[in-house]
Amino acid sequence: MRSGAAVIRLLMVVALALAMGSAVGLRGGGVVLAQDEGMSCAGEPIGAGASASPTAGSPEAAMAASPTGGGEALDIAFLPKDVENPYFGTAAQGGQEAADELGGQFQQVGPAAADAAEQVNFIQTLTQQGVGAIVVSANDPDALSPALQAAMEEGITVVSYDSDVAAEARQVFVNQANSEQIGRIQIQIMGRLLDCQGEIAILSAASTATNQNAWIGFMEDELTKPGYEAMTLVETVYGDDDDAKSLEETVGLLTAYPDLRGIISPTTVGIAAAAQALEQEGRAGEVQLTGLGTPNQMRAYIDSGTVQEFALWNPADLGYLAYYTAAALLNGEITGAEGDTFTAGRLGDYTVGANGEVLLGPPFIFNADNIAEFDF
Repeated sequence: MRSGAAVIRLLMVVALALAMGSAVGLRGGGVVLAQDEGMSCAGEPIGAGASASPTAGSPEAAMAASPTGGGEALDIAFLPKDVENPYFGTAAQGGQEAADELGGQFQQVGPAAADAAEQVNFIQTLTQQGVGAIVVSANDPDALSPALQAAMEEGITVVSYDSDVAAEARQVFVNQANSEQIGRIQIQIMGRLLDCQGEIAILSAASTATNQNAWIGFMEDELTKPGYEAMTLVETVYGDDDDAKSLEETVGLLTAYPDLRGIISPTTVGIAAAAQALEQEGRAGEVQLTGLGTPNQMRAYIDSGTVQEFALWNPADLGYLAYYTAAALLNGEITGAEGDTFTAGRLGDYTVGANGEVLLGPPFIFNADNIAEFDF
């Protein structure tokens, strides 16, 4: 039950939306209403601490000098969850940009579909090739560990990015954003879209993905806060970062829960497939969708009104930072110990945190007002 003050605030928001025509139209003549502009259902700022843009640094940031020491050319290989995912293609562009700046070599290899066993095969091949560093996003943190540890024993530097591996199997983890912020902001966005009430579901990637599971944990915790009592998480399903399976799982949710009001998909493959499913099933606008996506991937769904808001960081910056991190390790600038510092080109200075983590920056909310400003 809302307090009297909360009700007054909600009525003011409704009145303002109607007066200014700012409410978002839905199929059937309904509207999407925020509980309170910029505030979560728990009465806290949505995305507290989020940056004004998805880029951690600025174009004006001073370019770092190339890492020194060692004298050998940088030979760094990226191994994403799969090479077909456009998210990782964008991250690879950032890695190549960093390689060009530093005069190093860059390659990206990996499975065509998210598969931990296939990643192990690539790790073993890269180890045999004697690359300087492997930068990996794990489909399964434990399954990859033995092969990565064997690579480290051969003198290969290992950096994880996007999705971490077991700590003993890498020197540094380049995290795209604070896991707590990523998880909570998705629930906060959905709460705003649903006026803090209704059944919701989560469409995740693989059930073993460390990043997905961490974010979902914070989503579930956000829902325990006062203010979310009328929002219910009915199920979490897994599309394995496969377009067809993610679409199928979304249709399954729509069938199993006829009163479903929202879907959160914290994966770029999943959110696009879910948007396609909503349009295919004639449920666009009736069921709200948010999660993590790229602007180019989600632009058409924003334009059509199928999606109102979603969040992410700049994956090109993630790849760029991951390459610079690997280079700093290779050249002895850092060891991966907490407190180590280095400069990552246009992104500026970074400090290694606890458990060997380097944090790119906070998430950013994309919507119809700003999506045209970005191209990735």
